[in-house]
Amino acid sequence: MKHSIVTAVALALFLASPAAFAAQDAVEVPPASTAPAPGGAYTLDKAHASLIFRVSHIGFSNYTGRFASFDAALDIDPADPAAAKLEATIDPASLSVENPPSGFLESLLGPDWFDVAKFPAMTFRSTKIEMTGDDTARVTGDLTLHGVTLPVVFDATFNGGYASHPFEPNARIGFSARGGLSRSAFGIAYGVPEEGSTMGVGDAVEFIIEAEFTGPAWADAPKAE
Repeated sequence: MKHSIVTAVALALFLASPAAFAAQDAVEVPPASTAPAPGGAYTLDKAHASLIFRVSHIGFSNYTGRFASFDAALDIDPADPAAAKLEATIDPASLSVENPPSGFLESLLGPDWFDVAKFPAMTFRSTKIEMTGDDTARVTGDLTLHGVTLPVVFDATFNGGYASHPFEPNARIGFSARGGLSRSAFGIAYGVPEEGSTMGVGDAVEFIIEAEFTGPAWADAPKAE
């Protein structure tokens, strides 16, 4: 037993040492292809995507929540990104917040807020994409939330992509996006402060999106050895 404890301690010290990190750094990761990502249908990589929202809490902080369950489909031609089409669905019942007091999450999902029993899905469908730079765009679309459909706008940044990788034969692209909406416009007005006051939960909601999509397989992709 004493020998095994000494061995475990020695192993832990080695793994924490600069030599161990140097050994890890010596492992070479094969590069991705230099071919551009192809056009076609892309699906959301849910393991590398997040949907977060923030709203003022009595003017003292930005209360933050996220939805754990959502999906999206993107049809895009890199040669004509303004013609891309994006559709997304969100399960509002998958709402997650930090350290909720007892009963608080149930309240958010109830009639005063998201009312998920009556409105079990949120959807988004793009209607217009305007390029604002080489890798940036303004995306307009119809958001259905709480039974109300209204246009929302968000700014998106294309972070890059590849046609394939030795570890992944499919194309991959990634985006970051930010936008905002008025929750009262969608019929969720509970707790909105009176005009001129911040004592409540703000009407303006900021949403933040990080998303990677996987696309068509590249026939000429190199095979991993």
